[in-house]
Amino acid sequence: MAKYSTECKLKVVQEYLAGKGSYEALSKQHKIASRPIKTWVKVYEAFGSKGLERSRAQQTYTFEFKCSAVECYLSTEASYQEVAIALGLNNPTLLARWTKEYRLGGVDALRPKPKGRAPTMPKQRKERLQDTPQDECLFKRIEEVAPARRNAEQKARIVCSLRGEFQLKDILAVIHFPKATYMYWQKKFAQPEVPDEREQIILAIREEHKDYGYRRLWAQMRNLGYKINRKTVQRIVQKLGLQVHSFTHRTRKYNSYRGSVGTVVDNLLNRRFKTSIPHQKITTDTSEFKYWLQGDDGKPVAHKLYFDPYMDLFNAEIVSFHIGQTPSAVGIQAALEEAIRVTSDCPYRRTFHSDQGWAYQMKSYTKRLKEERIFQSMSRKGNCLDNSVMENFFGLLKQEIYYGRVYHSYEELKTAIEEYIVYYNEHRIKKALGWLSPVQYRRKHLVA
Repeated sequence: MAKYSTECKLKVVQEYLAGKGSYEALSKQHKIASRPIKTWVKVYEAFGSKGLERSRAQQTYTFEFKCSAVECYLSTEASYQEVAIALGLNNPTLLARWTKEYRLGGVDALRPKPKGRAPTMPKQRKERLQDTPQDECLFKRIEEVAPARRNAEQKARIVCSLRGEFQLKDILAVIHFPKATYMYWQKKFAQPEVPDEREQIILAIREEHKDYGYRRLWAQMRNLGYKINRKTVQRIVQKLGLQVHSFTHRTRKYNSYRGSVGTVVDNLLNRRFKTSIPHQKITTDTSEFKYWLQGDDGKPVAHKLYFDPYMDLFNAEIVSFHIGQTPSAVGIQAALEEAIRVTSDCPYRRTFHSDQGWAYQMKSYTKRLKEERIFQSMSRKGNCLDNSVMENFFGLLKQEIYYGRVYHSYEELKTAIEEYIVYYNEHRIKKALGWLSPVQYRRKHLVA
């Protein structure tokens, strides 16, 4: 960060207060960022020209002052700079640093820290070792073990490597390492490595569920009857290099423009996506996929596939769907008929939700819903959040089977989607469903 003299700061502040330019204009003129100029102006207004002077002496603050300053900032909506000026601080970064330390380490992080380097071993012990006719280089090697950032296993391994050069008691004294802990690790090092059964189970689960992260792996192991800590699963995943990299595709940025409010059908669902009754609330949407065929000139040509699913909001299960090469009303109507048939066992009046797509405004579509005494609900125009459940499902599907892959035929892409629907409904567990798949959750509810 550039350092500016007091004269430079004062000149810029006076120009701003004299009305010679805005923050942005002065920033361009003096080639200084606009943010520090704003800070200088506020500091000058609060403390005068002395507030702009750089203090050569390092000022210290008491523990009580730091605590009160942090408490003042956290208990108000004021900015760091506003609180700092109120407390007489011309440097708001100090307050920001104290707040960060408090959030990471609590109140004790604000206490004065002892000066100087912490001793690595008792002075008398160190003098006795240094007085012995031992190689100074070897003594420094022992001190390499001393940093506290090393864990117990790392320290134990280094002690093992130095035992031929130093006495065990001297090494343990230098690093403040308990003898009992060292003996434990020594026995563990001597034992032959036994294959961890849990690793084999995790590998087997990942072979079936390639996009499971450690949380779903942990939940699946619990479902299989294995009692294991979630952090243990996380360590095993890191050890085996099983981190999931499927969810790295950056999708199109969401545009918050809502357009004019539609008047076709009211938004009866109103983002109430949860229900305890199966088949009561159904949502639908259409998504397109691309596959590539070789053209007459030998170059790949993009073709489109259209997917129209119907989802039960009770358990996020896909109850019906249609896949076609064109966005046809026939396909959407066929999926609608299947959804009506599957959900006909609902004892209450059903609600079918969608966006304001042309297919859902057709007279044949709306008439069919009225015949079955089904409420029709539509999202507001240009607002995908009104149907976020279905949008999330499309994102999940594309992340797991579409992004990063190239399909070379309509049948290949169609088969992949159909297989994924079976996998999603019957096997893929969800946290919101108590780590059960949609079908498992529905069956459990029916039994209960």
